Amino acid sequence: MVEIRTEHLFNVTITVDPLQMLGATPYGERRIANVTGGAFEGARLRGTVLPGGGDWLLMRNDGVLQLDVRLTMQTNDDALIYMTYRGVRHGPPEVIERLGRGDPVDPSEYYFRTAPFFETATSKYGWLNRIISVGTGHRLPTGPVYDVFEVL
Repeated sequence: MVEIRTEHLFNVTITVDPLQMLGATPYGERRIANVTGGAFEGARLRGTVLPGGGDWLLMRNDGVLQLDVRLTMQTNDDALIYMTYRGVRHGPPEVIERLGRGDPVDPSEYYFRTAPFFETATSKYGWLNRIISVGTGHRLPTGPVYDVFEVL
C-alpha cells in the first residue's frame, strides 16, 4: 500500500457576509453565507478571493455542520481559478457555541476538514485541474481560514 503524503499548497482566508438563516428544512437548519473576498498564498500561487461566491451550509440533525462552497480565486498574475469544496465541522456543543458567538477558539478543540477541487483554463495553473487536495480549517468571526494541501 502506498503511504499518503501531502504538500502544503496554500493558506486562504475567506471573508463572508452575515449568515442568511433559512431555518429548519427537512435536512436540517439551512444557512447561506455570501463570500465577500479574501486572500490566498502558497509557494506556487497567491492572490485574492473574488466577491460573489457562496457557502451553502447545513447544520445537520446530528450536530455536524456540512459545507458546500463555490468561489473564484484570482492569482497575482490575473489567472482565474474556480474552487469548490465540501467539508464538515463539528465539536463539543460548548465549543460550537463559542464559535457561534465569535469567540476565539483554538482549532484543536474542534474538527474542521474540507476537500477542495479546482478548475482553470489557464495553462500555467492547469496542474490544479488534475490534483486532489484536502484542507484543515478554523473559523474567525469574519469567515473561515484554511490550510490546503495537495495529496501527492
